[in-house]
Amino acid sequence: MNIQLKGASKQMRVVLFVKDSGQGIKQMDDREWDASMIAALEHVNYLTVHGEEYQTLEGKLNLDAAQLELLVVKMNHK
Repeated sequence: MNIQLKGASKQMRVVLFVKDSGQGIKQMDDREWDASMIAALEHVNYLTVHGEEYQTLEGKLNLDAAQLELLVVKMNHK
């Protein structure tokens, strides 16, 4: 899959939502990703954010908000 983002910045806003059994779904991160990071999603199942590991569950391209939204769940390593 070859992702090409138009515009000078070649970046897209990515918003992470974490699914928590006790609190439901809440937004946990919002930042710009470059094209190579977005393309890497095709090959990864886990993300590290703020020093914590999360499993990606699903993604949604929100055209109205011009952003990619990812649903993740925190991994519990004991």
